[in-house]
Amino acid sequence: MSSAADVLRQRLGGLAPKAALVLGSGLGGLAGEVEQAVRIPYGELPGFPASGVSGHAGEIVAGLFAATPVLMLAGRAHYYEHGDASAMRPVIATLAELGVGTLVLTNAAGSVDIQIPPGAVMLIEDHINFSGTNPLIGEGDERRFVGMTTAYDPGLKAAFKAAAAVTGVKLHQGVYMWFSGPSFETPAEIKMARICGAEAVGMSTVPEVILARFYGLRVAACSVITNYGAGMTGAELSHQETKDMAPVGGARLATILRHVFREGLG
Repeated sequence: MSSAADVLRQRLGGLAPKAALVLGSGLGGLAGEVEQAVRIPYGELPGFPASGVSGHAGEIVAGLFAATPVLMLAGRAHYYEHGDASAMRPVIATLAELGVGTLVLTNAAGSVDIQIPPGAVMLIEDHINFSGTNPLIGEGDERRFVGMTTAYDPGLKAAFKAAAAVTGVKLHQGVYMWFSGPSFETPAEIKMARICGAEAVGMSTVPEVILARFYGLRVAACSVITNYGAGMTGAELSHQETKDMAPVGGARLATILRHVFREGLG
C-alpha cells in the first residue's frame, strides 16, 4: 500500500512544499487563499487521523500561499479525542519525508493574563506540558531524548515579531500550557497556570511541537485568544465562545502569516 507521502507526491506533481501550516480555529479561511490549490482529504492519506472537532475540515490544501510552496493542514487530531498523544505522528512524519523544513502551528487558547484579551494574538515563546503524557512515549531508540531548549525556533519568532511590527498587528508573547482537555480548566488550575508562568492555556499544539522537533523541523506557533480562563470573569466557558471569538483573532493572525510567508519564513 502506498504511504501518505507517496500519495501526496503523486497528487502534488512538481510542487515541493518548504513549509506546512496547521490551521487552528478561526483560520480555516486561509486555505481559500492558496493558489493552484490541490485538496486532499485526510481519508485518502494512509495513517492520517480524522478530525472530530467542528470547524476542522480534515484535509490538506497544497499550493502557493504568499508565493511560498506550502501544505496547509485544515484540521488536527487532539489528545482528548482518543487519548493518544501521538495521533499526529503520521502527519508530522509525512511532512518530514516530503522535505518540509518548517512547521507553523496555530491554535485557539484561553488567556490567563488580563493584559491579553479575547481577540488577541499571542506568539508562543515556550510551553509547559501539563498533560502528563508525551507523543514519544514508547519510541524505541535514543532519538526519543529530544532537546526542547529552542523548541520554538528563534529565527521564526523574530520573523513573526518583524511581521507584526510591519503590519501594525499587536502581537503578544508568552508561554502556552497544554492541558489534556476536553473539559475546560478550573479556576484553581488557571491560578496555578499563572503562578507557573503561563500566559495562555489550551488543548493542542504541544504534541505536534515535540514530534516536529523529533523529526528535525523548525517550529513556530501562535495562539488566537478566544476567552479568559475560568474564574477570571465569573462566566462559564464554552466551545461556542471559542467558535465565536476565533475569527476575530484569526483575522489578525492571518495578516501576520501572509507577511511571514511572503518574506520567506525568516
